[in-house]
Amino acid sequence: MSMDNTAAKVEDLTEDKVSAEVEESSIVEKIETQVKEEFDASTKNLDATQLYLGEIGFSPLLTAEEEVLYARRALRGDEAARKRMIESNLRLVVKISRRYSNRGLALLDLIEEGNLGLIRAVEKFDPERGFRFSTYATWWIRQTIERALMNQTRTIRLPIHVVKELNIYLRTARELSQKLDHEPTAEEIAQQLDKPVDDVSKMLRLNERVSSVDTPIGGDGDKALLDIIPDINNSDPEVSTQDDDIKHSLIDWLDELNPKQKEVLARRFGLLGYEPSTLEEVGREINLTRERVRQIQVEGLRRLREILLKQGLNMESLFNFDSE
Repeated sequence: MSMDNTAAKVEDLTEDKVSAEVEESSIVEKIETQVKEEFDASTKNLDATQLYLGEIGFSPLLTAEEEVLYARRALRGDEAARKRMIESNLRLVVKISRRYSNRGLALLDLIEEGNLGLIRAVEKFDPERGFRFSTYATWWIRQTIERALMNQTRTIRLPIHVVKELNIYLRTARELSQKLDHEPTAEEIAQQLDKPVDDVSKMLRLNERVSSVDTPIGGDGDKALLDIIPDINNSDPEVSTQDDDIKHSLIDWLDELNPKQKEVLARRFGLLGYEPSTLEEVGREINLTRERVRQIQVEGLRRLREILLKQGLNMESLFNFDSE
């Protein structure tokens, strides 16, 4: 083999190696770029959320006295007072929004919807009613978030007003099934609601043709669609009792009690799906004496009173303290 041929082959091999290295480098760069883009996309919302949480963390909370002061000013049209009330409760919106995560909307979207409810609450809050703004605002925040979830979820195949009406029938059916020990008929539901039997039958048949509202939704599967649909009769907290306004918050407060206290209070006062019961009835249900039930009730109420006082509420606004 001549020197020229050898040199030519060496040159070709060198060019092939360089070309391969260039191509490999190009592929690596493309992969790195793609990974970076995917990472940036996946962290974009997280970064935005963290940034938002960092910003609102500097807004000081209001005391009960400050709430009354700023609320009165806001009702008179003081824009600065209105802004202060909103900014001081943005963290409340985040706390509530987190409970609706993994149900079809990103956290920032949930927060945005909840903020609309917070603004509405500031506009309608009456400080003279005697309870904390956070209690009142919680109702509005939940309503706006739940409505947003209803509007966007693909599980619902019916118009919202129809779903809400169906919700009433299904809730009534559940209540009747507990009382009657059997699945209620359309006639029994109609009688309970004072509705035409044909209307009830039509809605129940419609329910069979759409996605079940009892199917667990969300990543944790801890709630059914029925649980996030607001009651059609509860359209405004101004026409609700104070008990309605604090219903959801009360469930959270009960979670701070020990299990036995929580169960006794729930059974005694008709919470968490129980019917109100006397001390003796509760004792029979959980195999305790009437006196022991009373003692647990006293302990639970004492602890609950401490929790409520921090919220600016009193015990008498929540429970009927009959001895039996």
